[in-house]
Amino acid sequence: MTPSAATGRPPALRWVLALTAVAGLVVALDQLVVATALDTIRRDLGASMADLEWTVNAFGLGFAALLIPAAELGDRIGRKRAYLSGLLLFAAASAGCALAPTTGVLIGARAVQGAAAALLSPAALALLTEATPPRRRGAVMGLYAAVTGLAVVGGPLVGGAVAQGLAWQWIFWINVPVIAVVVPLARAVLTEHTGRPTPPDVPGIALAATSMFALVWALVRSGSAGWGSAEVLGTLVAGVVALAAFAVRQATAAHPMLPTRLLRQPAFAAGNLSALLLTASLFGTVFFLAQYLQVALGHSPLGAGLRFLPWTATLFLIAPVAGRLQDRIGPRALICAGLLLQGAGMLWIGANAHQHQGYGASVAALVLSGAGTSMAMPAQQTTVMTAAPPALMGKAAGTFTTVRQLGGALGIAVMAAVFGSVGGEASPTAFTDGFSAAVTAAGALALVGAAFGLLAPGRRRAAVPDDPAGDGTGHAVQEELGAH
Repeated sequence: MTPSAATGRPPALRWVLALTAVAGLVVALDQLVVATALDTIRRDLGASMADLEWTVNAFGLGFAALLIPAAELGDRIGRKRAYLSGLLLFAAASAGCALAPTTGVLIGARAVQGAAAALLSPAALALLTEATPPRRRGAVMGLYAAVTGLAVVGGPLVGGAVAQGLAWQWIFWINVPVIAVVVPLARAVLTEHTGRPTPPDVPGIALAATSMFALVWALVRSGSAGWGSAEVLGTLVAGVVALAAFAVRQATAAHPMLPTRLLRQPAFAAGNLSALLLTASLFGTVFFLAQYLQVALGHSPLGAGLRFLPWTATLFLIAPVAGRLQDRIGPRALICAGLLLQGAGMLWIGANAHQHQGYGASVAALVLSGAGTSMAMPAQQTTVMTAAPPALMGKAAGTFTTVRQLGGALGIAVMAAVFGSVGGEASPTAFTDGFSAAVTAAGALALVGAAFGLLAPGRRRAAVPDDPAGDGTGHAVQEELGAH
């Protein structure tokens, strides 16, 4: 680790964890805080269901399209510099959201928020991974996931409370004072890290951004325009072609953005593919559950937020324990078991909604699903980041976060299509029918993710040293022991 210019020593791990976790908390909070405020935004700005989808997905669109290029930029200009720049841009975009007079301006500001998050998130995760000894990464990533999980716990609750007690604009103003405190602390405490100084892969950057933008656009527009429309089919095909061209470019470029040796590792693939489906299941359910609780069951925004707690509080309680446990048993068991529990819980909720049972019948299912999510998330994160040597951690973090953003857009798009084909917004009964089918689809996505988790490393056969070779490759190889 590069020593601090001020002290000559690396910063304490607890400070790095605290500062990077705050970044994760702010980003995750703004993905979810709008969920229980959507009905209030709809009434205040005259938004349609398509507008509400864009309010959620514009953030994910900017985030996913720019994550890999932003991670590359962070590796070049320095991860600390990228982290600080991302925080400042995020604060400015949050103020833009709060001041938005129309849904169009709100959607645009949300896209800028996503772009800022793309610069911030991989830099924060790479800084934390670089600062953590390999033998402690499971526990530290568990704590990181737990702190970030406060957003999952607090997002719907804060959004509902603020929308009901103050005004929906305040869900965005919250970010500004938090970032104002974090920036000077980060400037004083964090040390700078960069990746290998190689020439920029400009075609790779353009292809990565184009493919992610096109794919997320197609997913977002599929609900209102239809899967068979020229717009959706055209952008979907363009995204797939650009992604294939990106893969070819990475395999042939002298200095690729994303080295193919990462993509060939089963652990890297397992963490990313299972995270794609976990996030698809999770974000799609958050989007529809918040509205189901208000539209079909008649709860207020605050009441809806409070009813998320049996589901979301498990992340804060279980993720640290799961992180420590994976250091002993390996991530495979936690990813597979976690996604199985997540899927089972959502299928249970779908069955209860189909039978028009009240909220109380689904409390146990919410706890079960939340516990599964809490088990799988830290293990996925550790699996991906451990597969990368230090010089590639920014790229690995950018890829992982891109995949999760793509998963969020995928989940909302798939569930919106299922919702529209079975139910609708015409009445509480129609909304319940659509919600039941949509959350059942979310459960199926989680179960498919559990199958991909089988590729993750199993229990280690030997302790992992603190990278004795000094090149960042020793831990990645040794943590694969016993994997297959």
